Amino acid sequence: MPHYFTRAEAEALLPAISVELDKIQVHYRQAQGLEKDLEEMQVKSMGNGHHLQGKILHVQESLLEHVQALQQAMEELQRLGCELKDPEIGLIDFLSLRNGEEVYLCWHLGEEHIDYWHTLEAGFAGRQPFEDE
Repeated sequence: MPHYFTRAEAEALLPAISVELDKIQVHYRQAQGLEKDLEEMQVKSMGNGHHLQGKILHVQESLLEHVQALQQAMEELQRLGCELKDPEIGLIDFLSLRNGEEVYLCWHLGEEHIDYWHTLEAGFAGRQPFEDE
């Protein structure tokens, strides 16, 4: 049976979630940069670039470290019960009930509180502000 968060429960987790999201964003950006570097080096190595093999191996090892760190941070978010929707903006959803219907409480890094919700199908574009309840 799924856990349904209240706004108060979800907001109580925001400090811990913010720490994990900061880690995710750092490792995500690093991994993207390393992937780009790796692609460029692999293209160069197809020609007369056998001398790049050591650099390629080093970049692959660094990339693996960032991917593993990403996995650990994402597992921590799962343990907390929220869903990562977009690592670049730090978008998180919390399953909740609103008038008996399953919805997501929607929050991203930089917002002080959880002020929005959306239906399961609507996504970020369908965010609606909470009326004072």
